[in-house]
Amino acid sequence: MPLLDDALGALARTIPGATALFHTHQLDFCCGGKKSLRAAAAERSLDTAPIVAALKALQAVPAGDGRDWQQATPAELIEHLLTRFHTRHREQLPELIRLSRRVETVHADRPECPTGLADHLTGMAEALESHMQKEEQILFPILLRGFPPMVRMPISVMRQEHDEHGEALARLVALARGLEMPRGACNTWRALVLGLRTLREDLMEHIHLENNLLFEGLNHAQAESVG
Repeated sequence: MPLLDDALGALARTIPGATALFHTHQLDFCCGGKKSLRAAAAERSLDTAPIVAALKALQAVPAGDGRDWQQATPAELIEHLLTRFHTRHREQLPELIRLSRRVETVHADRPECPTGLADHLTGMAEALESHMQKEEQILFPILLRGFPPMVRMPISVMRQEHDEHGEALARLVALARGLEMPRGACNTWRALVLGLRTLREDLMEHIHLENNLLFEGLNHAQAESVG
C-alpha cells in the first residue's frame, strides 16, 4: 500500500509537515527512520488509516515558504545544523537542568515529580556536547572538502551516537511522565515541561536532518560516482 511501506525517514524527508504528525503519534522518524510506517505503527499498536490519510492530506498542500533542505547543498545544510541546532542545544540544556533541579527540590513530595531528571539531563548535555564537537572539529570539515571514502567511519560513529541520543530522549520522556503537564503546576514546572517538549522536537529534527538527508545524500552521491 502506498506510504505504508515507505520508511519513516523518507516520509519525513519528502512530505512537509510529516514530522509534526509523527511527533503526535510518537513515531521515531530520526533514529528509527529506516523502519516502514507499517512496522513502526504496528510496534505501537496504532491504526494506520488516519495516519496515511493525514499524510495524503499533507501531500496535497502546496509547499510553503519553509526551506526544502532536500534541495540544499551539503555546505548549506551543515551551516543550518550548526546555527539552528548546535547553538540551540547549548542554550537549552543548561536552562532545563536548572529548571529540573528546582522542580525536584521544591516538589519532591509530589508523586509525579520528575526525580532523577536533572542528573539525566546533565548526562545528556555532556554526551551531546562531545558529539557536536566531533562533528564540528572532524566530520563536518571532512564533508566540506568533499566526500572521501574514509568519511564512512566517522559517519558510522555519529549514527551510533544518534541512536544513543534517541534512547536518552526516551528515558527523558519516561522521567517526565510522558511530557504531560501536571495539574496545578507552578510556572517553573510548566516552563520545564514546555522546554523539554521543544528539546525533544529539536533533537529529533536535528538527527533526522543528519541521518536522512546529509548522510543519505552522501550515500547517493557516492553510488552515482561509482556508477
